[in-house]
Amino acid sequence: MLRKLLKHEFRATGRIMLPMYLVLLVTALGSNLAGRKMLDGPDILNTLGVLIVMAFGFAICGVMLMSFVLMIQRFYKNLLQDEGYLMFTLPVSVHQHIWSKLIVSAVWFIVTVLAIIAASLIVAFQGGFLWEMLDFLRYFFEGLQKLKITEAFNGTIYLVEFAVLMFLSLAAFSLQFYAALAAGHSRANRKMLWSVVWFFGFQFALQFLGSLLFISLDRLRIPGFLNMNWDVAPVAAIHMGLLFMIVCVVIYGAIFYAVTAFFLKKHLNLE
Repeated sequence: MLRKLLKHEFRATGRIMLPMYLVLLVTALGSNLAGRKMLDGPDILNTLGVLIVMAFGFAICGVMLMSFVLMIQRFYKNLLQDEGYLMFTLPVSVHQHIWSKLIVSAVWFIVTVLAIIAASLIVAFQGGFLWEMLDFLRYFFEGLQKLKITEAFNGTIYLVEFAVLMFLSLAAFSLQFYAALAAGHSRANRKMLWSVVWFFGFQFALQFLGSLLFISLDRLRIPGFLNMNWDVAPVAAIHMGLLFMIVCVVIYGAIFYAVTAFFLKKHLNLE
């Protein structure tokens, strides 16, 4: 059933995001042409070129803003408004509803970043740019072939760990807003106002508890702990750092996930 929810979510959000990506790429192409043909031309062409470049800047801001707004809007409209009556009658658990929103939001965040990178490359593309890119890729793959097996293995693991960290970070970012919306809509009146209050309340509580934790660890004296030899190889240190960040993000996201699931299950007020 999760697959059907994901299909429905991608179809609903794709109607908005895909045209915006198309506008972004078209304005990027226009900015490239403006930079080469218009900005140094007559006043009319110069003005038109400036407007096209500005349109590209607005397109970047619009895509970033829409991916953020859509993440909140889909959760709010689909689960907390009138559609919620229908969605919660489906043979789908609350957890599947949450995960469908999380996965789709994270995917669109990632695609948005990739689209902006692609658009920036289009803007920077010049006559010799393609050959420079091909040379860079050739040197890059030649360098990969010279790597030892252990170096290649560790590099691959780094990429996997970083990808996992990015996905979990995006999911945790989304869950902050989901938890606040779900908690705010447990109230009978002024639900959005209460959602804002809950959001800032969550942030304050987590920062306060985090500060207390760090202060406690700083003051904690574990026999032999500070005298341990913490010298590790740079490769291991990077792995440990990434894994530590993954664990922190998982804990952070799990708190908001539990809050979201609790309010959707026990205290959701759709009236």
